[in-house]
Parts: sequence; structure tokens; C-alpha cells
Amino acid sequence: MAKVKTTFFCQNCGAQSPKWIGRCPACGEWNTYVEEIVQKEETGKGSWKPQGAGTKKASSPKRIHEVNYEEQARWITGDPELDRVLGGGIVPGSLVLIGGEPGIGKSTLMLQIALILKGKTILYVSGEESEAQIKMRADRMEAKNPDCYVLSETNTQQIFQQIEVLNPDLLVIDSIQTLNSQYVESAAGSVSQVRECTAELMKFAKETGTPVFLIGHITKDGSIAGPKVLEHMVDTVLQFEGDRHLTYRILRTSKNRFGSTHELGIYEMRAEGLRSVANPSEILLTQREEVLNGVAIGAMMEGNRPLLIEIQSLVSPATYGTPQRSSTGHDAKRLNMLLAVLEKRGGMKLGQQDVFLNVAGGLRVDDPGLDLAVCASLISSYEDTPVSEHISFAGEVGLGGEIRAVSRIENRIAEAEKLGFKKIMVSKYAVKGLDLKKFKIQILQVSKLEEMYQLIF
Repeated sequence: MAKVKTTFFCQNCGAQSPKWIGRCPACGEWNTYVEEIVQKEETGKGSWKPQGAGTKKASSPKRIHEVNYEEQARWITGDPELDRVLGGGIVPGSLVLIGGEPGIGKSTLMLQIALILKGKTILYVSGEESEAQIKMRADRMEAKNPDCYVLSETNTQQIFQQIEVLNPDLLVIDSIQTLNSQYVESAAGSVSQVRECTAELMKFAKETGTPVFLIGHITKDGSIAGPKVLEHMVDTVLQFEGDRHLTYRILRTSKNRFGSTHELGIYEMRAEGLRSVANPSEILLTQREEVLNGVAIGAMMEGNRPLLIEIQSLVSPATYGTPQRSSTGHDAKRLNMLLAVLEKRGGMKLGQQDVFLNVAGGLRVDDPGLDLAVCASLISSYEDTPVSEHISFAGEVGLGGEIRAVSRIENRIAEAEKLGFKKIMVSKYAVKGLDLKKFKIQILQVSKLEEMYQLIF
């Protein structure tokens, strides 16, 4: 009988140690090492072995220009938001990990994709729900796919046996933390199990060209549960965000080997499933019956998509000692920088003022092109004077109070014009070389905060 081998793994980053240590040298966390039983598999005894596989020819180095490469056509899923976030569709043989809060709609999104991919054989493997529960959710959705198969199983060896029989075109795993491999003697969800199961699925995806979607849990701080190596192994990492008590969901990508990592997808949660939102600017702008102070509209870019969002601020005298600085959806450090610029360059006395900033719609933004809208919102609340609802802003504010140019200014101007805004304020350095006659919207060009103040207030 083979001797049982145990190794200590960090539950935070997946680092390995032959003995228990208090602080992980890799990530610096304390008391995260847990002893787990590991067992090396025998030679030739793989968890996934394609039919007809025998001795494999050893690979040898090649010159890069001698490598044969044929670009594979992506699968268009029929969901424009997911296709955009993935970079144009599903790449054959790719391994995609999607994470999010419990109840946010990860399983709903994956089941919906499985149902709308007509002409493809889909295998939906669930380790958390029974087949009857999945059928109940599928009945609420409008799309129907006769080639969508459901399997309730957690053992990877049993799953691969069914894969060999069914030979699916797409595999969905819900979720990776529930799977277990017989070659690792530890509990499901442990570092070694998650790493081994992902490695088996990655080998299957690359050797067969079958795309695999993995649903992953997240920790209390919002990061994907399991070792960090899980995110390194997959090709694409998607984050499904939003307040589950609200109707809108946001799909972001934090890693993508086949496209941009700056794309954004927006969904509306309904009883019959998730609906793609074609024009998110309309839902991000609040419909108001009266003009309010402290509100300004900024034009931002999220990947290749222009968005108009509403910036709300509240500036009031501090009555409880130290002034508060609170920011929701916007970088708090950048807010402090803009407040310092307004006080130093604009002469506004904000040192004894409470400042609250909010990005409407639940978005998290980091585009510096929103600086001008943030400053206009802060000035509006401080002066108790509303900004016209027909004007939008697109510009970065420097430490000297200057208005700097931002990227893709044409897309921002065109989006504001499409939504019916009559004016847009931009940096005068951003429109050099542009044909302004093709825009019907009035373009206000400024170079300093003082010019913005004079034009608006």
C-alpha cells in the first residue's frame, strides 16, 4: 500500500509547504495553511484521455514564424452583451471562469446561454442543484434548446465518462468549488481539489477544442474563492456584479486572452431571465421632473462603448467635527484630489464641508474623463445652483486646474448628441483636427476650471 502523503496549502493563495507555518511567505496572510492529503497519480492514468490516445511525440522548439496558426471562427451566442465582453464571441477550446455574489444570476446567465445556442450540443453539469431545480428555472425562460443536456454530478471521472458518450460542443460547470477528483484525497472546494479539477477541465478543453464555462464562488471581500492560480489557469475571468435587490446586473472582464479587458455588459433581471440592455445610457440617467443642484452628466468610455452617467454630489457644512469624504462608485482618492484642486485653484472653501459623491445606477467608474462632471457637480452643490439638464461634460482635470484632453472624444460627443443633449463641454485640446461641423450638438471648449465656472454658473 502506497504511503499517504500530506502537504500544507495556503487557503488564500495556494502556496505549498512541507510543514505548517504561521504566516504565508507568498501572500503574507496569517493562519491560512491547512494540511491536505495528496496522492500522485500513476503514469498513464490520466483523468482525461481522448479516445485513441497512445504514446505522444515529444515536442521540440520551433521558430516563431514556422508555427502554423489558423484563426478559428468564434461562436456568436446570440447574447450581444456576452459576445462583447468575451471579445466577439466564444473561442473554441477556451476556458472561461465567471464569478459573482450568491444569487446575482450566474447560473441563470449560463443556463440562458445554453438554451439560446441552437444547433449546438450543450452539457450543463451542476453540483449544487438537482436536475428538477434546473428544469424549473429553464421553464421560466423563453428560449428552448432540445440539445441542452443536464447532469447533476460532482465527480470529475463520472463527468468525463458522460462527456465521452455525449460529445458536447459546450460544457458548463456549476460550480468548480463543488467538483472533486478521485486522484486528490481532500474535501471538495479545497485548494488542491480546485486546482486539480481545473487542470483536468483545461486539458479536456485544449485537447478537444470544446469551450468550457466554470462558475466560481467568491469570498467575502469579493475575490474569486480558491487559490489565485485558478485565475491564472483559465483564459478569461468574468465578474458578474450588481445589487441583487436591484434589477440591473453588470458583467465585467478582469482577464481575457482573446480580447479587451475593458468591455462592459449590462443586463436587466426579469422573471423570465436576463435581458440584454442595448442602450445603457438611458437607464443610467435619472428621469427628473425638476432640475436639482449637485447633479451633472458625464460622458465616459467603458472599453469601446460610450456611456453617459449621472454624477450626484452633496456638499454641506460639517457639524460633527472632522469633515466626511464619502464616495460611492468613484475613486475616493481621486475625489480628494479634485477637492484639493477646487480649493487651491478655484478658491472654494471646502475644508470644513462634508462631501458625498455618488455614481447613479450602481456603476463603478475609473475613467478620468469624468473629472469635469465631478467638479461641476461639486460646484453646483456648493453654490446651491443647478446645472442645466441639457449639458454634459467630458474632460480630465489636472492639478493645475487645467482641462486635459481625453480619449475617444468623438464617441462621447456622438453619444451625447444621440441622447438629445444640446451642449457638451470638452477640453479645447481634445477637438484639434476634428470636423465639428458634422455634429449638431453645441461643443463648448474650455482650458481651465475658471472658464467652466463662468460658462455654467
